[in-house]
Amino acid sequence: MILERLAPEQYDTIENVPEPAEQPLLVGHEHQRAALAAAYRTGKLPHALLFAGPQGIGKATLAYHLARHLLAHPDPAAAPQKLSDAEPDTALFRQVASGAHPAVLHLTRPVNDKGKGFKSVITVDEIRRVSRLLAMTAHDGGHRIVIVDPADDMNANAANALLKNLEEPPRRTLFVLVSHSPGRLLPTIRSRCQVMLFHPLSPDELAAAVAGAGVPIPAATAAAVAERAAGSPREAILLTHYGGLEISKALDALVGGERINLAKAHRLADAVGARDHAIQFEIFNRYVQDVISRAAGEAARNGDGWRANRLAEVWQATLAATDDALTYNLDRKQHVLGIVHTLHAAMRT
Repeated sequence: MILERLAPEQYDTIENVPEPAEQPLLVGHEHQRAALAAAYRTGKLPHALLFAGPQGIGKATLAYHLARHLLAHPDPAAAPQKLSDAEPDTALFRQVASGAHPAVLHLTRPVNDKGKGFKSVITVDEIRRVSRLLAMTAHDGGHRIVIVDPADDMNANAANALLKNLEEPPRRTLFVLVSHSPGRLLPTIRSRCQVMLFHPLSPDELAAAVAGAGVPIPAATAAAVAERAAGSPREAILLTHYGGLEISKALDALVGGERINLAKAHRLADAVGARDHAIQFEIFNRYVQDVISRAAGEAARNGDGWRANRLAEVWQATLAATDDALTYNLDRKQHVLGIVHTLHAAMRT
């Protein structure tokens, strides 16, 4: 299936998979949807929301559904009692999806200054766009909506600039901060938002969401994908269609051996480190973080505080190494090989 792309390409765009802005289907999160609709109808919707939960489970999709809900129903008392699936044939849907609606601002990692690829952070220049939006008269007297996705990607200057906007927002302004790791945000930002926690989708919801994105999971791998995807449709798509299962199995084998099989390590590095394999590179690095996180959690539950702290340090170091590789355009094959050796050693400490 060839997707009619409406939304601008993002740093994490997956070919032929709808962006959150252009996804009419909303799966799961019934409690959050009901709470948001009720808060809006009763005039109790806060000026800033923090959608916190694992990556790829639909937080940004819900943010866009909420934005369209507010714009389609400017009178809160007359708004429907629930958020419904969007209507993709409407002008409102297409305007919001394409980034052309004057009342909706989507902030994410911008394109590199040289015009190739994307920056690894949300910069202060992006946040300055908020002031320009807020200086304008609200469209049709309705809401102005700022979606920061993910807010975790803001650098220090951007975070401080956003904080100023959150402190005294104009009336009928809504900020929705999408966060996969809310602990990375400034405490002062978190304190100015109403936090809504999101949980992974159930297996049935996961299957429905992936099918709704037009990339169903093959029956032969459905069980393995459901187990590793941890309730994330995005993760399920990457596992199924971008070699995610093979990458994770290869890394598990390398890390689990007494010694690293150098030939297999180089094959993995060649597979995920190639310049045209950006998604595979993302899959590899995120899986590394997941492996370390699980091991650290297990150590903590077993009362091994030293090991848990050591693995937390490794988690931070590997995350920093990945950021450096992306920011400074370092040799990705060497990055992968270095991470494999670091992870292998960490699992044995």
